[in-house]
Order: sequence, then structure tokens, then C-alpha cells
Amino acid sequence: MPIRDVEIRELARISAGLQAEYSEDEQQWEGSPFAWIKRRPSRQIGTIGEKLVEEWLVGKGFEVTRSPDSEADRLVNGHRVEIKFSTLWQSGVYKFQQLRDQHYEVAICLGISPFEAHCWVLPKDEIMARWRRGAGIQSQHGGSDGTDTAWLSINVEAPEAWLQPFGGSLTSAAQVLTRYLHR
Repeated sequence: MPIRDVEIRELARISAGLQAEYSEDEQQWEGSPFAWIKRRPSRQIGTIGEKLVEEWLVGKGFEVTRSPDSEADRLVNGHRVEIKFSTLWQSGVYKFQQLRDQHYEVAICLGISPFEAHCWVLPKDEIMARWRRGAGIQSQHGGSDGTDTAWLSINVEAPEAWLQPFGGSLTSAAQVLTRYLHR
């Protein structure tokens, strides 16, 4: 059915031009076993990330249960854990958002690329100290004056050196978590 309204035709022309910009991101995920996640509504993606981490940890022999409150996402071997999930942004970074000063011991940050995955296990005290100093973790809202939430951006090709002791690969993150839980 042809569009008769001149303004709608112009909007459709603009839309077609924008589609090309966004298609590049879709193409890099083509054939990925994780591509379906990118097509889910944003409100579901965090939940999917939590379930991915839970099942991965259970498969590694950890005992994982839901947190009894909203101050953490899961209990892992009885320890309070926050789970943050990001798919790779077109700019080549993961953004782990909504980091807060809540009642958890570590945050597991799982990043999924089209054919790779990366993971870091960050103690809450490290997150809070770096956020206060603006050293690797930035306020998410309100610029440097923001105090409610923070986010961590990680360039997949060149993660900051301070992240190295906390994982990077799934294997190293599982080792970090095991060491942390046995302190």
C-alpha cells in the first residue's frame, strides 16, 4: 500500500537511511548462539543474564539460590551475589549498569559478544572504592555528582589493568569466585 502523505513518506525515507546504520550491529550477531538475546526487550535481558550466570555456576558445582530480598540477585554457596549482564555494544564495550550500594558481597559481570563471553567477579568494596574515586567506575546518572547508580564500561579489546585480577575469561572468573567464596 503506497504512502500518500508527503510527511509520512519523508519520515519513511529517513527511517530507511537509519536502518542501514543499525543493520551493521545486527549483522555482527548473525549466526551467533546469543543473537536471540539481542532481540529481547531490554527489561528481559537482565533476567536472561541472571539465568545464564545461575545455570553456568550450577554446572560448575556451585549451589545457587534466589536471594531472599532485592538487595542481591542470588546466593552462591551462601554468599550474596549481584549479577550484571551486558551484550557487546556497537562501540566494542560492555556496559554493566545499575551498580548500587546494596547488600551483596560480589558482583558477577557477564559480557556476551557474538562468539565470545567475558566475565569478572568484582568485590563490592572494590566497586564502591573505585566509584568514589571515579577510577574505572563512573556515576551513571547526574555526572560526577551522581550517587545513586554507577556503571562500568569495559573495552573488550583493551580492558583496564585493574580488572585483570578479577577475571576476564569465564575460566578465570570461576577461579576468582571459588577463591573468594573460600576465604
